[in-house]
Amino acid sequence: MTEGPGPDTPEERPPQDAPDEPQAEAAHAEPPPEAPHAEAPPEAPEEASGAGGEGQPGLRASIEAILLVVDEPVAEITLAQLLERPRGEVAATLRELAAEYTEQGRGFDLREVAGGWRFYTRDVCAPVVERFVTDGQQARLTQAALETLAVVAYRQPVSRARVSAVRGVNSDGVMRTLTLRGLIENAGQEPETGAHLYRTTGYFLERLGLRDLGELPELAPFLPDDLPEDIVEET
Repeated sequence: MTEGPGPDTPEERPPQDAPDEPQAEAAHAEPPPEAPHAEAPPEAPEEASGAGGEGQPGLRASIEAILLVVDEPVAEITLAQLLERPRGEVAATLRELAAEYTEQGRGFDLREVAGGWRFYTRDVCAPVVERFVTDGQQARLTQAALETLAVVAYRQPVSRARVSAVRGVNSDGVMRTLTLRGLIENAGQEPETGAHLYRTTGYFLERLGLRDLGELPELAPFLPDDLPEDIVEET
C-alpha cells in the first residue's frame, strides 16, 4: 500500500503559467506625451535681408541703387511711384537707411534736401575728398591727353584722323578717354568722308574757367618752329 505524502513533504502541484504582467502593463500603459512641436523660426522680413521676390531686389536695395546714380535729390513720391510701394513705407525706409549709415560711421550719409533725398559725402571726409579732386584728378590727365585736348580745342570740330595727323601718333585711345571724362563730345559727321567729328564741351570751359572758346589764348606764340606750314596756316 502506497503511503501519501507526509506532513513535512510538500505536495506536488502542476506548474502554473506565471501571469503575463509585462504584457498587461503594456496594454494598460498610457502613451508617452508627445514632444511639443518646435516652432519654425519666424521668417526674416523682406527689408531686413534686402531681398524681394524671386529675382527681384528688396525695397532697401532698390532705393540705394537709384540714389547712387541720381544727379539731384529724388522726392519720396517719385521713389514710391517708381517702386510701386506706399509712400509711407518708402519714407520710413529712407530714414532707417540714413540712421543706419550714421550709426555705422560710413563715409557718406543720406540727406533730405530740397524736397528729396540724395547721397552726400560725410563732412568729416571733406579733406580727403578735396585732396582727391584737386591732386588726383590733375595727375591723371596725361601729357598725351593734354596735347589731344589742345588740338580738339583749337581745331574743332575735328576728326580723330586729323588729331592723329597733327600729333604724329594714333590718338584714338586718348580721344576715348577725353570723351569718357566729358571734356570732348561727338559733333556729327564730316560730309565728305563720314568721319566722326569732335568738339570740346561746356565742362571743358568750366574746368578752364572760360566763358567761351573766344577766350582761348592765341596759339601761334606756342607753336614750335619746325611745324609744317600747312598746319601753321590752318591754325
